[in-house]
Amino acid sequence: MAGAESGSGAFSMSSVVADWSLVFWTLCSVILPVLITLWCSFHRSRRQMLIRDIFCKSKHDWHYTDLFGQPSYCCVCAQHILRGTFCSCCGLRVCEGCLKKADQHFLCKEIVMRSEGGAHSSMPHHWIRGNVPLCSHCMVCKQQCGTQPKLCDYRCVWCQCTAHDECMLDCLKTEECTFGEFKDLIIPPYYLSTIDQMRKDKRTDYEKVVPYCREHWIPVIILANTRSGNNMGETLLGEFKILLNPVQVFDLSKITPAKALQLCSLLPCNAVRVLVCGGDGTVGWVLDAIDEMKIKGQERFIPQVAILPLGTGNDLSNTLGWGAGYAGEVPVEQILRNVMEADGIVLDRWKVQVTSKGYYNLRKPKLELDGERIELPNLEGIIVLNIGYWGGGCRLWEGMGDEPYPLARHDDGLLEVVGVHGSFHCAQIQVKLANPVRLGQAHTVRLILKSSKMPMQVDGEPWAQGPCTVTITHKTHALMLYHSGEQTDDDASSVSEQEHVREQTDEDV
Repeated sequence: MAGAESGSGAFSMSSVVADWSLVFWTLCSVILPVLITLWCSFHRSRRQMLIRDIFCKSKHDWHYTDLFGQPSYCCVCAQHILRGTFCSCCGLRVCEGCLKKADQHFLCKEIVMRSEGGAHSSMPHHWIRGNVPLCSHCMVCKQQCGTQPKLCDYRCVWCQCTAHDECMLDCLKTEECTFGEFKDLIIPPYYLSTIDQMRKDKRTDYEKVVPYCREHWIPVIILANTRSGNNMGETLLGEFKILLNPVQVFDLSKITPAKALQLCSLLPCNAVRVLVCGGDGTVGWVLDAIDEMKIKGQERFIPQVAILPLGTGNDLSNTLGWGAGYAGEVPVEQILRNVMEADGIVLDRWKVQVTSKGYYNLRKPKLELDGERIELPNLEGIIVLNIGYWGGGCRLWEGMGDEPYPLARHDDGLLEVVGVHGSFHCAQIQVKLANPVRLGQAHTVRLILKSSKMPMQVDGEPWAQGPCTVTITHKTHALMLYHSGEQTDDDASSVSEQEHVREQTDEDV
C-alpha cells in the first residue's frame, strides 16, 4: 500500500515538472522571438537615426535605395552591394556600414569654389573611383571602362571623362577640367565665387566673367516638379545634378520658381535658358514668376523657357515641339543637347479677368469678339485657344482641315474661339470625323455667363463658376524655346498647308 502511494506521488510530481517544462518552453518560444524583434527594431531605428543625421549634416546629397539599377561596389570596402546609399550629385555609392567613413573621406561636387588666393578661372578634374557608366570609354586608351566585376576605373564628376586604373597618370590628376560636352550649359564653381566677389565690390558687369573664354555660353537652369508625372521628376533631378552644377538644379516642391529664378540675375544678360520639367500647369507657374521679374524691372535677365513634359496632356509642350509626355525613353544627355539646339520663339500670354455679376434674365451665355456680339448656336461648351493643340493632342481649330481657315498661331496676338455640342462631338473632332463650331478669332474675348453654376477651367485647373463676366485680353509675351527635332503628322500637314497658302499668295501677286 505504501509503495503504491509513493509510486503515485512520484508520478504526479513528474507530471507537474513536465507541465511546467512545457509552459516554460512555450513561453520561451513566444517571448524570445518578440524580444529579438524588439532588439532588432531598436537597433534598426537607431541605425536609421544615425543615417538621417549623416544625411542632414553631409555636403553630399545622400539617398537610400533598396536595389541599385546596375552592379555596384562600395567605394570604401570595395564589396559588391545590392542596397545602400548613393550621392545624386557626385555618384558615390556605399554600403550602410561605410557611410560615415565615405562621408568623411570623399568630397562632393564643389558648387561654389572658395579660396583665399583670389578668383580662379579653371579647376582640376574631380575623380571618383568605381561604378563608372558601362558605355564609357577611357580618355587615354579609348577602350571601354567599367567592364571588370570589381571597384575599378575613375570618372570625373564634372566632365564625365573616364580612365582605367592603369591609365590614370599623375598628369591627369592635375589636368584642368574642360567640363566636357555640356560646358556651354554648366555654371562653373569658380564663376559663382567671382560673382560673389564682384557683388561685394558693387560691380555688376557680369558679362566680362564668361567662363572658358567662350562667346556662346548659355547656362541652363533646371526647374523640376517632382509631383508631376509618374515619379519621373525625382529621377531627373539626380541625373541633371550629375551632369551639371547642382546649384542650377531646383526642386519646385521645395522652392518656388520666383526664388529659383533669382539665379538669373547673377548670370549674363539674355543668355540663360530654363528647362521646366513638369506639366502645362508647372510651365504656367514658371511663366508667372517670369512676369514678376518684368514687374521688378529685371527684363534683361529674362530667360528662354524649354519644356520637358511630365504626366499627360501637355498641349503647350506639344505645340512647341517637345512632345506630349516624357517617360524616360530619351537619355538626359540628349535632352540637354536639344535645349542647346532649340530656337527662340515668342508666345502670347493672356490675362483672364472674372467679374462676378448676376444675369438672371439671360437664357444662354453671350459671347463678344473684339466688342462685336456673336450669335451663339445651341452649344454645350466654348473653348478659347491660344495654342495649336487642345485636349491632349487634338488640333481643334483646324478640325478635319477641309475648310480654308487661317491656321492657329501662338504669337499673332489672336485667340481662336470654338464651340462644341457635347462630349461625343469632341470625340469626333479628336479622330477628325467632325469640325468644331468656329466662332472666330479676336484680340479680346468677353463672355457673359448665365446665373447657374457652370464648369470652367484655365490651363487644366477646373472650378464651378456662377454668373459672371469673363474678359480675356493680351497680357505680355513669353520667350520660349522651340524644338524642331520631333514633328508629328499634324505638324507636317500644318506646315504643308502654310507653304501651299504662301504659294497661292505668290501666284496671286
